[in-house]
Amino acid sequence: MSPTVAPAAPAGPAAADGAAVRLRGLRKEFGSGSSTVVAVDGIDLDVIDGEFITLLGPSGSGKTTVLRMIAGFELPSDGSVELAGVDVTRRAPFERDVNTVFQDYALFPHMTVRENVDYGLRVRGVGKVERRRQAEEALVSVRLGNYGNRKPSQLSGGQRQRVALARALVNRPKVLLLDEPLGALDLKLREQMQVELKEIQRDVGITFLFVTHDQEEALTMSDRIAVFNDGKIEQVGSPAEVYERPATPFVAGFVGTSNLLAGPTAEKVLGRPGVWSVRPEKIRIALVDGAVPEQLGPGEHAATGTVREVVYVGSATRFLVDLDAGGSLVALQQNLQTSSMDVQGLRGSTVQLIWKAEHEFEVAAQP
Repeated sequence: MSPTVAPAAPAGPAAADGAAVRLRGLRKEFGSGSSTVVAVDGIDLDVIDGEFITLLGPSGSGKTTVLRMIAGFELPSDGSVELAGVDVTRRAPFERDVNTVFQDYALFPHMTVRENVDYGLRVRGVGKVERRRQAEEALVSVRLGNYGNRKPSQLSGGQRQRVALARALVNRPKVLLLDEPLGALDLKLREQMQVELKEIQRDVGITFLFVTHDQEEALTMSDRIAVFNDGKIEQVGSPAEVYERPATPFVAGFVGTSNLLAGPTAEKVLGRPGVWSVRPEKIRIALVDGAVPEQLGPGEHAATGTVREVVYVGSATRFLVDLDAGGSLVALQQNLQTSSMDVQGLRGSTVQLIWKAEHEFEVAAQP
């Protein structure tokens, strides 16, 4: 069996309640007086020991500031940070059992891969033989067991990212913090690294706290997602929960395509008030063009409208439809038997959008 980096053993209260990280009332302000900016506004969050949790949100939503407060690079204006049940709010970064992986890798170009990985151990005074053993184990854990003697310049972007990951893992931190580590990679390599990161996390068993603004990245890798907006957490849940059952209009729009029925439109189409979400892939499209609209089955809702725009993306096509009842919806259709020419011709056509009532979720009550 190949050696792997063993996870740190649970200690103290975390072993009993499963919390590797606990944030309570966490708040961060920058500036003072009338120029004060609230970057994080009273965050409460428990990160379960051994899970892969993602802080997801747009730029300026507070997710990276939260990561930096957990790492100790920023001090909270209020609230507390606990690691394994121990309050570390005022402790220096080196006094916390966490490591951070950044987007820019920060590898030493003059050192070999192995020397980069064992650098932290060397600083801590670990002996040469033990240092080499642990570095080799860390490299094996990130699928780079035979790359120890190479220089960073001899590696691809994905390989350099994995070296940075091995360097963070070699110290066996309780929690690994990852600040948009895949942002500099091209799309294909990002997708590959998303799968590899999740596999590595599962193998080593260390808690991963990952920051990104990429919704697909969060959905692909996470056990749970915390969706940030304007310094607050709007929803925490599994990828399926966040995507299929958005708790707020913001989550419905940010995680996936915004498809909301609200106000008079909800009254006309659904027969009830509130703000409702239905995902594009749940909607079936029927061409009307003067014909009688399709008969609805049990538990189905429908809305007629005009196709304003058609976006062909290879495997599927997105249709932006202006509804007769007001507002618009996006429908997604798989291109099982159609070509780009077939679907482009539907622009301007009258269509009926049909979906099951069970795929509607209320994301806000009527004001």
